[in-house]
Amino acid sequence: MEFDYDLFVIGGGSGGVRAARVAAGETGAKVALAEEDRYGGTCVIRGCVPKKLMVFASEFGGLADEAAGYGWDISGANFSWPKLRNNIHAELDRLEGIYRKLLANSGVETFDARATIVDPHTVQLSTGETKTAKHILVAVGGRPTVPDIAADVAITSNDIFLLEDMPKSILIVGGGYIASEFAGILNGMGVAVTQFYRGDQILRGFDNEARNLVADQMVEKGVDLRVNTDVVSMEKVDGGVKVTANDGTETVFEKVMYATGRRPNTDGLGMDKIGLELGRAGEIIVDTYSQTKVPSVYAIGDVTDRVQLTPVAIREGMAFVETVFKGNPTEVDHELIPTAIFTQPEMGTVGLSEEDAAANGPIEVYATTFKPMRHAFAGGADKILMKLIVDKSNRRVLGCHIVGDHAGEMIQLAGIAVKMGATKEDFDRTVAVHPTAAEELVTMKTPVRTT
Repeated sequence: MEFDYDLFVIGGGSGGVRAARVAAGETGAKVALAEEDRYGGTCVIRGCVPKKLMVFASEFGGLADEAAGYGWDISGANFSWPKLRNNIHAELDRLEGIYRKLLANSGVETFDARATIVDPHTVQLSTGETKTAKHILVAVGGRPTVPDIAADVAITSNDIFLLEDMPKSILIVGGGYIASEFAGILNGMGVAVTQFYRGDQILRGFDNEARNLVADQMVEKGVDLRVNTDVVSMEKVDGGVKVTANDGTETVFEKVMYATGRRPNTDGLGMDKIGLELGRAGEIIVDTYSQTKVPSVYAIGDVTDRVQLTPVAIREGMAFVETVFKGNPTEVDHELIPTAIFTQPEMGTVGLSEEDAAANGPIEVYATTFKPMRHAFAGGADKILMKLIVDKSNRRVLGCHIVGDHAGEMIQLAGIAVKMGATKEDFDRTVAVHPTAAEELVTMKTPVRTT
């Protein structure tokens, strides 16, 4: 059978764009891609990129006090949210243009339309066109969800970048990295931030010592963090939203933002038409090669609900091209993925938490908490945590956890060592770079705990 394309990609996010342009540019495959919204997906348009720009912006507010300790007088600064918002939108327009140009230069035909699957080799476009392809790659990502209690009342992280004005107060519901990151961002921009989380501590699943320090420092910086707290009811009132909590308190917030989970964008995609059942969260179930039970259909990124990180989606896209178009079957490696959480303070982590490692066998824990030179000199209260989890039997470093300035930058490099199977002695043999915070990773000689 002759097809219109060798590959049709549904979704113009980071994973889908990378797979499309590499398949077309490096293998000569005839490729098309359809995107119903903006090119760049969640990461570029409404996630990682604008969020990190907002993190940068939110940190300038505290520089005046710190600068005074170094002899500078930079008081009198004012923050303009409209100016920042407009600058961010201009940057996103620029980045979207780059994505479109990369696709065009690789020979990928693009359609600004919604695509749904009709059969294992056919997609229907919202323009009315029908296209066929030997392979279909689904890379439509996910979206934030809001419970019924908050429908038509609360906003999500998608809406933050579109606000006309910064609210004077906001309630953020959730305890994951998105909720905790935006709590720090908005707090740094002068918003009175309250954060509800129904569990015992935010950032569930991460190392306890690390997340406890993050939470303590968030409170120190002014976030009203309330754990074991959830919303019972909410209603729109003059001045905002009246929220009743499970502890009986009633508070009016100008805005309420929910960040309690994300769902794959599979609604109405047509997976049922080709006989594919979705997972409990609506995710597309795939094997280690990102292939569904329908041999011609593959899926990568957040729509598969494996590891919801942009670099992982890109890796999955590259592995797909290797497998399908380069004749080199390549499984995706989801082990020991370094991760940065851009809370304030920042956290970087790779490998096992102390709790998970201890459940697997005897370990040694090397950890130190201290005030970094820069902040301590200026009288700041910020703290840094450096932590290594070591397998007692073979001395391998099972996990590395960093809380503090530039934790993401540091964990990227530490992740290489952990991925390679470095031992504690490998860390010890490395000469320290002084004076730096990261030198603590190679100077901790005595375990603080063993199990």
